[in-house]
Amino acid sequence: MVEGRLRKSLNEITLLGQPFVKDPDQSIDKLLAAVGARVLRYERYEVGAGIEKKQEDFVAEVMAQVKSAAGR
Repeated sequence: MVEGRLRKSLNEITLLGQPFVKDPDQSIDKLLAAVGARVLRYERYEVGAGIEKKQEDFVAEVMAQVKSAAGR
């Protein structure tokens, strides 16, 4: 039982174990074997990866506005 769950989990996160998009009954591994191809390398892209979020200090921003308004 544990072995089956582990195998299912690994198939979901590995490239060759994932189902083919156009035919979910066929895995990537079986598709590649059928056409005589192999994966040499691949890159995984994630939505939002590499985007740096600007860290803002709200208190410092408000204080800067107060100081600039006081200087007028």
